[in-house]
Amino acid sequence: MSVRAPSRQAASCTRRVRVRVEGTVQGVGFRPHVYRLATQHELAGFVLNDSRGVLAEVEGGAAAVERFLAQLGPGAPPLAVVEGVLSEELEPHGASGFAILDSPRSGTIDAPVTPDSATCPECLEELFDPGDRRYRYPFINCTNCGPRFTIVRGIPYDRPFTTMAGFDMCGRCRAEYEDPGDRRFHAQPNACPDCGPSVSLLGMDGEPSATGPAGDAVRAAAEALREGKIVAVKGIGGFHLACRADDEAAVAALRARKHREDKPFGLMVAAMEDAARLVRLGPTERALLGGPERPIVLAPRLEGAAVAPSVAPSSPELGVMLAYSPLHHMLLAYLEEPASGAAVGCGAMRGPERGLATLVMTSANVSDEPIAYRDEDALARLGGIADMLLVHDRPIHTRTDDSVLRVLDTPAGPRKMLLRRSRGYVPAGLALPDGAGRPILACGAELKNTFCLARGSRAWVSHHIGDLENYETLVSFREGIEHFERLFGVDPEVVVHDLHPEYLSTKYAIDCGIEQLIGVQHHHAHLAACLAEHGEPASAVGAIFDGTGYGPDGTIWGGELLIGDLEDFRRVGSLLPVRLPGGARAIREPWRMACAWLSLAGTRQDGDHVPDIPPALSDHVDERSWRQVAQLSRSGLQSPLTTSMGRLFDAVGALCGLRARVNYEGQAAIELEAACDPAERGRYPMALKCDGGMIVIDPRETIRAVSADLEGGVAIGAVASRFHAAVSGATVEALSLAASTQDSELIVLSGGVFANRRLLEAVMAGLHAAGLRAIAPERLPVGDGGISYGQAAVAARRMAACNPNSERVR
Repeated sequence: MSVRAPSRQAASCTRRVRVRVEGTVQGVGFRPHVYRLATQHELAGFVLNDSRGVLAEVEGGAAAVERFLAQLGPGAPPLAVVEGVLSEELEPHGASGFAILDSPRSGTIDAPVTPDSATCPECLEELFDPGDRRYRYPFINCTNCGPRFTIVRGIPYDRPFTTMAGFDMCGRCRAEYEDPGDRRFHAQPNACPDCGPSVSLLGMDGEPSATGPAGDAVRAAAEALREGKIVAVKGIGGFHLACRADDEAAVAALRARKHREDKPFGLMVAAMEDAARLVRLGPTERALLGGPERPIVLAPRLEGAAVAPSVAPSSPELGVMLAYSPLHHMLLAYLEEPASGAAVGCGAMRGPERGLATLVMTSANVSDEPIAYRDEDALARLGGIADMLLVHDRPIHTRTDDSVLRVLDTPAGPRKMLLRRSRGYVPAGLALPDGAGRPILACGAELKNTFCLARGSRAWVSHHIGDLENYETLVSFREGIEHFERLFGVDPEVVVHDLHPEYLSTKYAIDCGIEQLIGVQHHHAHLAACLAEHGEPASAVGAIFDGTGYGPDGTIWGGELLIGDLEDFRRVGSLLPVRLPGGARAIREPWRMACAWLSLAGTRQDGDHVPDIPPALSDHVDERSWRQVAQLSRSGLQSPLTTSMGRLFDAVGALCGLRARVNYEGQAAIELEAACDPAERGRYPMALKCDGGMIVIDPRETIRAVSADLEGGVAIGAVASRFHAAVSGATVEALSLAASTQDSELIVLSGGVFANRRLLEAVMAGLHAAGLRAIAPERLPVGDGGISYGQAAVAARRMAACNPNSERVR
């Protein structure tokens, strides 16, 4: 935080000062904070929101003004992020009284919008207080909590520019809103049962299934869940599909109806002690679970955790989040209600007599479509999945999925790793090291897409959009860009895209009508995103491991060693190239990659060599198909070369018999990590060689060792662990070799393969022991969700380094 204050004057002098506060200061109670602070020091003046943040003028005794300025930032409300306090001396004019003024609608927009925030303890206490007028009201909120980003339509963040504009406050709510001493002073979503949104339980025909007070509809939904029904629940950023997590029949039915065969479901519980009965929590996990963002946290499941087997098949972890909206708290409270029917407060009961209410809470969609967030959309799209809908009439303007993260054990201590950045974290801005000389739109990647807008020194990375592989997701992508452009006042003059010509994000960039286009290679964007996030201006050595990225040489990259900075890069190494037999089919069918690697690792040099089908795959692949794929691997027909580390993990997962075919992206690699025996200390060999100045990681001997162990009856857990150790050890050795040629000890680790906690922790520990400093993404996903920010950072650096019309910007 920067502070520029005027010089001290005598206490008897009268001063008037204009104060500009920048940062995340709208929708978090900052104006009430200014009001209370000014009146406490008997200062006159005003405060208002404008397009840049909060603007105030205060007048009074010099000593009182000094105290006001000193306390303004340190005493900020809990959700505020103060980035700067700038003050300017004005001529006093004998003002009296202090007022909160209406916000002007002019000027360049430069005020960060606040992410949605979980229900605060004060509101939660009122929610379950029978004497409070908002008792069991599912939309209770105050200045310190509640919806923000998902309901805002424009800025300044005032009620007319939110989806609450259609609800007129009653007299009592208006009095709270206008009372500087009240916790709801200028809380824009403020409401009560008399004037605010309401909730209903609908059948899938759209007809009400429960009428009366809000609590009746929520209670009826809880009763349906108790009976094994699937209920679509409208939350903060969209609908969830909910069922009892301990009911195997209900969870299995949800899987079948949603067409989600294996991917783990997220869980929701009421309180921290409930989460601690399901997963092992350290201090960092507890802090993240209980923070205002309320993400899904992946943590090791406890033996005997009361969840159905179908919740997270083949996974030693569970993804758990705490309830974050009043409606969620009420639903869980009714679900654990005693047989007498007397409602208890969510988490109010303590001790062994209290049951554990755990709900599956998964995105309300079919397969890879965007989540439903409008009532009519939910009725149309969820008819074959849900038995009923718990809806409300507060519109959601921007749909947002739940954020997902896990905690890493690094040499520097525990730190978070974001796997999906969305609700609770978006749209918090990030600094752009070089600044955007011209407004930028970066369109991101194809899978796990986000986009990024940048203006000046700030960049805004979008919420998780999803995989741009269908029309519905593309529409969500376009709508999100238009909303961010309005919200942050960005009119792009430069559009940045991936080099892959067939990505829908690339085609959007080319077709959007903006003349200045900049292409950024996929893995360079990963490297740049991590460097920019950490504010590292110099060159670094990077290991960028993922599944697929378009290489400038026309091959499919994915196991890359790069040296580069924000402007440019060069490739100094890679995984040994192998054929991708059948192209994209090999991504969906990992047995093909097993065949390709076995063929490449074979000891015979004649062209007729066809490896035997591994025993673990004999029930999944017929001899004819196996021979055809082996032929594709040799001939190269419909089989491009790839250096993908993700596909190597797929191959070993298939050899182990974990997954011959996958139902979601990265499944075989995820299950291989899950299979690791933590007690195993062995390591397979993995060679390094130099070829034409390139460092090549050669896993052929590794594949032969894996096959030999499996044929010899070695446990899959031991094989998986030895393979992970081989990859991590070879990576550390390769990076150390590359770094020895550079005047830098900085290492970047990024790409979706590094979402593998076992791998990333081992590589970071090895690099630390080698005296190298390793960084990985922390505020952005390690996978493709961070690509758009990296694209923006590269474009900004290139524009700063040269004429935008030169050939270097390409």
